[in-house]
Amino acid sequence: MTLFGFIVLLIIAAVAGAIGQALAGYSLGGCVVSILVGFVGAYLGMWLANTLGLPTFLTINVDGQPFPIVWAIIGSAILTAVVGLLTRPRYV
Repeated sequence: MTLFGFIVLLIIAAVAGAIGQALAGYSLGGCVVSILVGFVGAYLGMWLANTLGLPTFLTINVDGQPFPIVWAIIGSAILTAVVGLLTRPRYV
């Protein structure tokens, strides 16, 4: 993978992570966290899609590396919602 391809994947992951966080209604952090949430969300979303037998939608290939946009957003939203539920302060 080239440096340009890696940077493009980082930007796509950041956008997918930011959209996933916006859908969940909870922000885990800044741009670096959005990138991490986007990559983890892509893996979580693809695992969920493969487990349920669902097709992949809108996959972008960058330097031969596929990145599933829709499943990255869905996985990011699920990941953010779970982390948000676990880390929000509890008021008694």
